[in-house]
Amino acid sequence: MRIILSIFIIFVTYACNNLEFVYNENKNLSNPLYGKTIIKTSGENIIFMNSYIPMFFGKSSNAEFVLSINISENQTKRSVEKNQATSNLTYELRFTYVIKSIREDCVSFEKEILSTFSIIPKSSGYNFGTDVSLEKKYELVVRDNFNNFITYLSDQDLHNCI
Repeated sequence: MRIILSIFIIFVTYACNNLEFVYNENKNLSNPLYGKTIIKTSGENIIFMNSYIPMFFGKSSNAEFVLSINISENQTKRSVEKNQATSNLTYELRFTYVIKSIREDCVSFEKEILSTFSIIPKSSGYNFGTDVSLEKKYELVVRDNFNNFITYLSDQDLHNCI
């Protein structure tokens, strides 16, 4: 039994000696704004934004940047029934990010990211399932938009003015 266990350990060690990790570079793992940013939001008030902001940007103890996030929303009725009830509704959320460097006193980065989603209302009156689905889609859009924004930041030098 010990011989089989020894052979197995040697085989596993030999098979795993050339492993390469996906996140080998540190720039993919870090958010340059985390813990260094004062956040200001304007525009549409999305409930989930306030819970995701500390998770993505941390609490600012020594602020180097001011991040302004402006959100505008546009709803489009894609399909209307004979009785004028909406059967397909598209939401377009436009997030405009502006980073200002406190030290340099200038704008160092600007980006606008568009997120869209569709929802099919189940009734013309109150429908709990549609409301929960809409909240979930808002939550997913905020999280995905923040992730995309941080991905754009990975290649930027935020200490230079634009």
